[in-house]
Amino acid sequence: MTAVIDEPTTHKVRGWAAPPRPVWEEAPTRAGLAGKGIVLALACLAVVFPLWIVIVTSLSTRRAIDEAGGLVVVPKDITFIAYQELLSGGQVTRAALVSIGVTLVGTVFSMTVSVLCAYGLSRTDSLGHRWILMTLLATMFFSAGLIPTYLLVQTLGLTDSYLALILPSAISVFNILVLRGFFMNISQELTDSARIDGAGDFRILWQIVMPLSRAVIAVITLFYAVGYWSAWFNASLYLNDQNMLPLQNVMIQLVQKQEAPVGLGQAIKTGELSGLAVQMAVMVMALLPVAVLSPFVQKHFKKGMLTGAVKG
Repeated sequence: MTAVIDEPTTHKVRGWAAPPRPVWEEAPTRAGLAGKGIVLALACLAVVFPLWIVIVTSLSTRRAIDEAGGLVVVPKDITFIAYQELLSGGQVTRAALVSIGVTLVGTVFSMTVSVLCAYGLSRTDSLGHRWILMTLLATMFFSAGLIPTYLLVQTLGLTDSYLALILPSAISVFNILVLRGFFMNISQELTDSARIDGAGDFRILWQIVMPLSRAVIAVITLFYAVGYWSAWFNASLYLNDQNMLPLQNVMIQLVQKQEAPVGLGQAIKTGELSGLAVQMAVMVMALLPVAVLSPFVQKHFKKGMLTGAVKG
């Protein structure tokens, strides 16, 4: 007598074919589907609504902001004067260029060091592999603290230097471990055959390992880029020159002091521009790069993070 195994069934709800589900799972009810839809809609609204308010307020005139009593929800008298003034030169434009430069240079430097370190640690027969790995792991749980770090940066002469925005936070041990785990999942036969053909470690890394690791490299690159773009603490510690401040620090000063950046005072005095619109416009400029880049890397998150964490 043979056992009969029921095949997964497909349920239709209002003409839509749901994905196959095992027979031991109950079919979704209309109330359950409606509840899930409501929860997802509320979650999306909680994320999108604040962004909508920030964008609409940045595009509003002084009169529209005054009539709304502050933040604007319904668009009225749309104008781009805040962005025109911010991008016409001055402190905000300079700060945006500083943030872009630090993000590009810092991301390239961090990825280069992280990939090289992770590849070396993924070769279990490399010199000092275990001791180096244990040392890196120890830094995840123990640190010297803020004062010794500041004294080290000061002793190296990095204060009032853009290197102070990159070197103190250039390497993330967590990112190295994720890269290492992904590299260890690559078939050893591929690297062995390349080595038999005369390829060295750098050629194996460049032509074999990295092309097979595009997913995790894209994810870690985004992590580093967002970290550099959003960083403000190092600049507040190590930079005394206001002209060297990145965009995040200028935004903080603008929001805390309720002051317009240099070059915008006249536009605000004449009534063309509201200080609140300037604040919201700077926030949009700070959020825009992350919002634009994230969808392109989103498809790599699952493969890059989960596969990199399988083996250690």
